[in-house]
Amino acid sequence: MTPPPPADIALPFTDMPDVRPSLPGSYRTVAVPRAGGSVWKKIGAFAGPGYIVAVGYMDPGNWATDLAGGSAFGYTLLSVILLSSIMAMVLQSLAAKLGIVTGMDLAQACRAEYSPPVRAALWVLCELAIIACDLAEVVGTAIALQLLFGIPLVMGVCLTAADVLLILFLQQRGFRQLEAFIIALLIVIAGCFAVELLLSRPDIAAIGAGLVPSASIVTNPAMLYIAIGIIGATVMPHNLYLHSAIVQTRSFDTSEAGKREAVTFATIDSTIALMLAMFVNGAILVLAASTFHVAGMTGVAEIQVAHRLLAPMLGAGIASTLFALALLASGQNSTITATLAGQIVMEGFVNLRVPAWVRRLVTRLIAIVPAVIVAIFYGSEGTTRLLVLSQVVLSLQLPFAVVPLVRFTSDRKLMGDFVNASWLKCVAWVISAIIISLNIKLLFDFFF
Repeated sequence: MTPPPPADIALPFTDMPDVRPSLPGSYRTVAVPRAGGSVWKKIGAFAGPGYIVAVGYMDPGNWATDLAGGSAFGYTLLSVILLSSIMAMVLQSLAAKLGIVTGMDLAQACRAEYSPPVRAALWVLCELAIIACDLAEVVGTAIALQLLFGIPLVMGVCLTAADVLLILFLQQRGFRQLEAFIIALLIVIAGCFAVELLLSRPDIAAIGAGLVPSASIVTNPAMLYIAIGIIGATVMPHNLYLHSAIVQTRSFDTSEAGKREAVTFATIDSTIALMLAMFVNGAILVLAASTFHVAGMTGVAEIQVAHRLLAPMLGAGIASTLFALALLASGQNSTITATLAGQIVMEGFVNLRVPAWVRRLVTRLIAIVPAVIVAIFYGSEGTTRLLVLSQVVLSLQLPFAVVPLVRFTSDRKLMGDFVNASWLKCVAWVISAIIISLNIKLLFDFFF
């Protein structure tokens, strides 16, 4: 174990000596086998950050968009899940590389490279994205508590403020223990949906056809709205900040060869983890398509309605219980990662350090207020619409995280020999262009 660095350590490639590593209590605390060690042990040592990031790709916000897409349009939007997952794999690998090579996370790089007005704007936008994500977790967890234990929606929303105690407990146990807890919940989520898919008996041929992109996704405004929500729920902007910081919990060799090896293993970790997230997202949409869409129930977009209908339509009472259990696990996992991302963003952009429980309580209270108002006045239908809207907000913030990331990792002065290859630059900028174009199309349809 490598002890945390002193509080006044300056990060490389920046002339700001007051910039310190994010999450200093976890910085370089996870041992990594040195040169000549077993490849499998190295894979095991680097496994973890990718799964923490993957949590954001299957949070409650995904459920609303995937359910709405599957019930309304069948398997068609599977291609959007596939495309967004591939984009996520590329972008998360760039985020990991930025953190490993420069020693800065994305927020710190923005602070070092941009003028105060620009980085202030980027910080505010990122905070809005984290609040939108937190809003999805509040609503999703409250819905799960209602489905499993009959707790009223408004009371469930208020109870979500108590999860700050879980955050405190896990952070005191150490970063490796926190990763283990998150992976255990991910296994629960994936296991629940594996059973759901077996019960729903989806059309394999239709799944294959759904993986092929269709022009109707762009030409149909209703389908495009859901598609952009899926992208916003899949490629999470705050996850780019999160990943670039938590890869630095590994005590890898800081030589050029050591960094190159660290980038490779971190990319393997995140790619495998995001494949699991892609399975869960696809499973939710396939479940909705094979259960509701084929039965002509194209308007099932509410999580509560889906939960109520699953058991009778699949002929198995456990189907609804597994659905709610997976939702609760998803909400709790997302709570942890949003807290970490919030700390990293605040520390990186403004170098402001506050206790984790304070940060968590503030962002959660901000998210609770609109959730309570909607729950009181609009009920379950309103909370589902709030979930979908939160994902569209996340998607609208994406360019402001993606463009700096691609720019930094394509800058030879910053990255040295680790700068993006020409083909990777091209792919990364194409991904950025797709995201920005879809957002412009969404705004045009919304206003005109």
